[in-house]
Amino acid sequence: MTARPPLFQFDNTYARELPGFYVAWQGAKVPAPELVLFNRQLAEELGLDPDVLETPEGAAIFAGVKSPDGASPLAQVYAGHQFGGFSPQLGDGRALLIGEVIDQNGRRRDIHLKGSGPTPFSRGGDGKAVVGPVLREYVIGEAMHALKIPTTRALAAVTTGETIFRDGPKPGAVLARVAASHLRVGTFQYFAARGETDKVRQLADYAIARHDPDLTGDGERYLKLLRRVIERQAALVANWVLVGFVHGVMNTDNTTISGETIDYGPCAFIDAYHPAAVFSSIDHGGRYAFGRQPVIAQWNLARLAEAILALIEPDDLDKAVERASTELSRFPEIYRPHWLAGMRAKLGLRTEEDGDAALFEQLLSEMHDQKADYTLTFRRLGEAAVGETEAARAFFADPAGFDEWLSAWRARLSREGIEPGAVKAAMDEVNPLYIPRNHKVEEALAAAEGGDYAPVNKLLEAVKSPFEERPGFETYAEPAPEDFGPYQTFCGT
Repeated sequence: MTARPPLFQFDNTYARELPGFYVAWQGAKVPAPELVLFNRQLAEELGLDPDVLETPEGAAIFAGVKSPDGASPLAQVYAGHQFGGFSPQLGDGRALLIGEVIDQNGRRRDIHLKGSGPTPFSRGGDGKAVVGPVLREYVIGEAMHALKIPTTRALAAVTTGETIFRDGPKPGAVLARVAASHLRVGTFQYFAARGETDKVRQLADYAIARHDPDLTGDGERYLKLLRRVIERQAALVANWVLVGFVHGVMNTDNTTISGETIDYGPCAFIDAYHPAAVFSSIDHGGRYAFGRQPVIAQWNLARLAEAILALIEPDDLDKAVERASTELSRFPEIYRPHWLAGMRAKLGLRTEEDGDAALFEQLLSEMHDQKADYTLTFRRLGEAAVGETEAARAFFADPAGFDEWLSAWRARLSREGIEPGAVKAAMDEVNPLYIPRNHKVEEALAAAEGGDYAPVNKLLEAVKSPFEERPGFETYAEPAPEDFGPYQTFCGT
């Protein structure tokens, strides 16, 4: 009989090249792992066999019970600023990196389990996850991918047959997710805080080889690594703001070197436009409010700069600070063009004019004052581009200010010289109709906690094609009903 080839073609550089940066560990045993969601398209992209993985054997692997051939399961160590306060040791307290694969496009991808049991970094926690937060991350991560925003992705969600207590008994679950890497600002902070400059250098060289290989051997590579991470994070956060996404817990241990969105805890999408929108139950001061995300991103990147100062100018700390500060000071001038370009696209503009920023701010001001739905206002403006203004005007109880803005926008469009139908088509390609509306997410998660996964699958079907209007999905495009009330999300799985 011919032996079956390995399920995963692992090439585990983190385990091989970075001893001392992790603890080798195994997932906890669970009584009854069951696959409840499986991303066949992603499995194929990773070069995996979905038919083999969509089985009880796959469920055992994704629950952390069975370690596949070639895996090197490990818990990574890192530190982090959490709500501004520094924790010198965090690490994977409920997660394992099981290994790395090279996908069909030649990209190295981590395969990671979240909720797989306690590790040496659990800090007294049980290391477990429950089905609601696991499915939240699955749904919202896949929605972000469909919105063309860099993100970790969900490969599978598994229930474990356990009952876990989180404000009452909940079904246990594990998320298998995929990432370009799990290198974080907090990973650098961990070793920098201990004065282990050699390990900071080793980590930086590994990050460069993995994410910016063209910098390998460059005499200025550490400063240029900082520059690249700043550029990636500025673009990422601009994309968040453009779609109305609130991460909710932008700690430095949730800020990636790759520029991917990671760790969907108390995240949400805004309904009515409000820069001060906060959904996280523990963000009492609004540190991570919707409109503050660019500021916080820059603050987090300053912490990365601090961690690698000794690499930038080993013999002159003052010069290192000066050079790093210059890079950090560029964050607003990198972020702003990304946001402006995105807003131009959302409003059907292809050229640049000096007054564009004021035009955009005027619209947002009207939306804020009248609590207009962020997603649908932009979507219905596509109809306004072809003269059908009623749907967009309906979001403004007193449309006088909006009508004034509409006239200015139409005048701006007229200078583009583009046929209105083409404008609408372009706008519909960037303004989603379906996002993970908070009330629909909660509705689906509540059903899943009771064992009914049909609403989660329907929600996934909606958000995986966010720009294409389809019959049968009308309720997924609607704002929350008035009785939904103030929305609050919670950290932790």
